[in-house]
Amino acid sequence: MLLICSSVCALIVLDTNIVAVSLPSVARSLHADFSDIEWIVSAYMLAFASLLLPAGSLADRFGRKRMMLLGLGLFSLASLGCGLAWSTGALQIARAVKGVGAAMLLTSALAVIGHVFHTEKDRTHAWAVWGACMGVSMTVAPLLGGLITQLLGWRWIFLLNLPVCLCLGTLVYREVAESKNASATAARLDPWGSLLLSGGLGCLIWALINANAAGWSSAATLLRTGGGILMLALFVPVELMQKRPMIDLRLFRHAPFVGAVLAMFGYASSAQVMMTFLPLYLQNAFAYSAIVAGLAMLPFALAMMIFPRVGAALTRYMPLHGVMGLGMALVCAGNVLVAIAAYAGSYWMVLAGMLVTGSGAGLLNGNTQKAIMNCVPRERTGMASGISTTTRFAAIVLAIACLGCVLTVRTGSYLKQGLIGANLPQPGGFTDVVERIVAGDSAAALPALGNSLEALRIAQAGFAHAFSLLMLAAAAIAAVSGVLLFRLMGSRKGAPVDALPV
Repeated sequence: MLLICSSVCALIVLDTNIVAVSLPSVARSLHADFSDIEWIVSAYMLAFASLLLPAGSLADRFGRKRMMLLGLGLFSLASLGCGLAWSTGALQIARAVKGVGAAMLLTSALAVIGHVFHTEKDRTHAWAVWGACMGVSMTVAPLLGGLITQLLGWRWIFLLNLPVCLCLGTLVYREVAESKNASATAARLDPWGSLLLSGGLGCLIWALINANAAGWSSAATLLRTGGGILMLALFVPVELMQKRPMIDLRLFRHAPFVGAVLAMFGYASSAQVMMTFLPLYLQNAFAYSAIVAGLAMLPFALAMMIFPRVGAALTRYMPLHGVMGLGMALVCAGNVLVAIAAYAGSYWMVLAGMLVTGSGAGLLNGNTQKAIMNCVPRERTGMASGISTTTRFAAIVLAIACLGCVLTVRTGSYLKQGLIGANLPQPGGFTDVVERIVAGDSAAALPALGNSLEALRIAQAGFAHAFSLLMLAAAAIAAVSGVLLFRLMGSRKGAPVDALPV
């Protein structure tokens, strides 16, 4: 049962990370710019993050096995839609539907694990196995994505999900026992909370991704940002008014719980997000093919596979928040190394940085999940898994949007200054040229640059410098998150776990 549920989670992680290597190929095939590429990733993540909390409540109420089977069915249909997509818009819509299925899948699988393994010893073992499965999926994702993209074409990345989902569905039906929270059967759902959370996140992501084209001070950007902040602010009183909300905000009176949630947010936004950005950098900066980029990502993924076991061993000698603080420190150091390597243009330094970051991420991956689950009563494991995975994927989608802004803005600034310094003309449609360069479609950008190889070299150097700043920003996130999680998770302030509401 543990391996089946972990495999269901691994399918989500595999699908999330396998796409990254194919993004330059998708951009060239569908004539997409970087904003389009961001939406292909973000549409999936946004639907996923927005629906994790209600999906967790539904799993508690109607049955976790039933929700897992429904999620596999929807995930399969959406994968078929992605594989047959004829435009970026069609692919983005199919990816959003796929995110809905993934939300149903992941929360139900995590809730089953949390329900069955509830003693400290069993949970330590279960989350170590779960973390190792995540590591395996992350290990094979870049290489598998590169192989499929280069040998079969990017569409098969999605189409090959169909037989995998069929096999998993059969195993879930035969081997996983049904479980639910009996006290939740009469509970009301929380449509207003779900709407405000998804709408607020959506508006903020919309503002960040389109700000470079619309203008940072434009009315459209300001309205989207303001609308997103307003909806997220309204989410708090709406949840407090519910008799049984999808997230009980009283949990945030417990300092270790707040620290665990911040740890998940920091880990996802500073380490896990690199599964999207690093393949793009390797293909842009070193002109690697999809297969070579997948191979070059193996050190990062292998470290993530090995170190969950190291983390499980360290918990015998260190408190959980000490292990997680160490993991965040490694992520910070590794990101700084990659930043220096990006500036110097050295893959071997990138390799060292990826190993360090991957080691820290491996320590954090299973332990962040475990820390959140430990702070919630067993009867609300569906809600806990919803909080955990919502935090994880909301952090990823916000980091993609924010760090993507750093990448496009700084690439554009460097390109403009470089062209002036080289006495080369500014291209028409400057923003579109920058978007094409960042997306990895240099061939589409070259005509707008007057077919000047010197201008293209300046643009690519600008991308490398901008990526260095992106990695420094990610390192800063890891440093702040590490300090906060260590202080809060080591605190005894707030309500004890046993006093938290069921």
